[in-house]
This record gives sequence, structure tokens and C-alpha cells, in this order.
Amino acid sequence: MIRSINGMPALEKIEPSFGNSFSLRKFEETNPNQTPFWHFHPELEIVYIKEGSGKRHIGNHISYYSGGDLILLGPNLPHYGFTDRLSGNKSEIVVQMREDFLGENFFKLPEMTLIDQLFEKSRAGMSFYGNTKDEVGDRLHSLFYMNHFEKLIEFLKILQILAESKEYNILNAGGISLVVQNQDNDRIDMIYKYVRAHFTEHIHLEDIAREANMTVPSFCRYFKKVTNKTFTEFVNEFRIVHACKLLAEERHTISEVCFESGFNNFSHFNKLFKQKTGKSPNNYRKSVEKVVYEDFYLG
Repeated sequence: MIRSINGMPALEKIEPSFGNSFSLRKFEETNPNQTPFWHFHPELEIVYIKEGSGKRHIGNHISYYSGGDLILLGPNLPHYGFTDRLSGNKSEIVVQMREDFLGENFFKLPEMTLIDQLFEKSRAGMSFYGNTKDEVGDRLHSLFYMNHFEKLIEFLKILQILAESKEYNILNAGGISLVVQNQDNDRIDMIYKYVRAHFTEHIHLEDIAREANMTVPSFCRYFKKVTNKTFTEFVNEFRIVHACKLLAEERHTISEVCFESGFNNFSHFNKLFKQKTGKSPNNYRKSVEKVVYEDFYLG
């Protein structure tokens, strides 16, 4: 597991326990969640929080919840842990699985259509409420008392309940996802570490290619194949994620956010930020302040 550096999201490595195709963990006061605070992973994630209140910070989305929460996150969405700064939460259950955890084409079967659609919607982040939250929460708790086969069948039922539910909000956290393929993890980890250490500087392709022990053309082809984006696009998305964090949680000027996030051109920063988040940096900060005010003073 890699912890975040300089506020940049860490790539979390997830390994299901022996005999299981997905990861299932429960965290309580005596067993707190030690997940990196600002992180991402290629797995989908279900988080059930029983009671309590806290903040959702997923990609460029920020909102608050109370009375617990049930969240479904698509792959590669940078997010904070949801209970690190909570008050009054009783427990947290986290399930993580790859989209193909039952085989490459399993969720393309006709019977799995709704779940396949659920996975697609999860790419923007989803929060469930009402009877769905309560029923799925109870079923998630029951998984800990089942054998491997029963656990898998019950988990498929949980996914179907979520897929059929109308009790959800789309969090619109898309636009920023740090996509990687499940291959050559050592080299990708090295690239991530280098970017996190140098994202505030101009990163020359020659330098990162040398770190990866590749020529520049070979590195560019390799990186595009693995991430489906150019290295420049990838670095800029890291920088935008960091800018979102600074705008939401620290009192920097927009100009300071621009330069502390690694951009050296204010106009380019504004254009790219709006392209990725749908808002200018100033409007993004105002929207965050509005959410904070409404949830704590009007909610």
C-alpha cells in the first residue's frame, strides 16, 4: 500500500483474502480503517457506514451526509476515507472488487444487464438512501457469517438490489479518474511515485523515460497503452486533483493554487480546470463553500 505524498492520491493495492474473489472488511472503533487518506484503486468500492455523519470527497465532488451512508464508487476515482473525521459512526464495512471479478464476460450475460449498468453509473459515484441503504447494510453485515459460496451468492443479490433501486443520488464525481490496467505494477508504481514527488515541477519526458529504463518513444507508447491517455494528460489530471483539494480545504488564492499544483500558466490552468471539473476554479470554490454552509447551517 502506498501512502499519499504531497497531498496527491496514493495507489492502493487490494488483495482479496484466500478463497474469495472480492475483498470484504469491517472497521470499528477497536479496529479503525487505516486506508490512505487520499487514494484511488482500479477496484469498485462499496462503503456502508452505520450512523454518524461526515464528508464525501470523491474526485472533484464534495458533499456531506448524516445518519450513515451507503456509497458505491467506480474504479480509479480518487477519494478520501469516509470515516476518518466522523463523529458518532458505529461501524464501517468496505467491499472492493474488480469489474471482472467473476470473469471477463460474466456481467455481459443477459441476466446481469442491470448490474452491468450499475457498474457504469458508479463511475460518477453513487450514494444510496432509504430502505435500500438499510437492507443492503444488513445484508453486508450478514456476509461475515457465511461460507465462501453463500457469501458470493448473497453479494450478487446485494448488487442486484443496488441495480434495481431508485433510492440513490449520482454524485457527479466523474471527469477525473486515474486509470491503469492491471499489468506491470512495479513499473506503474515507480511512475506514480515519480509523479507524486515531482508534480509541482516541469517533468521532462526524457527524465521519466530514463526512470522507466525506456526510450522516450517506447515510454510514450507504453504509457498510452496502459492508461489510455498521454503522460502529459495524466500529470495534468494529478495536478487538477491537487488543485481541487487546495480549493476545498485551504485558503490559498486562485493564483497560489495554480502554481502550487504545478501549473506555470494561469490561463492554461483555468482552461484545463474548467474542462475537467465543469467549473472555473473560483466557481468551484464557491460551490464547495455553498455545500458546507447548507449542510451545516441549513441542513
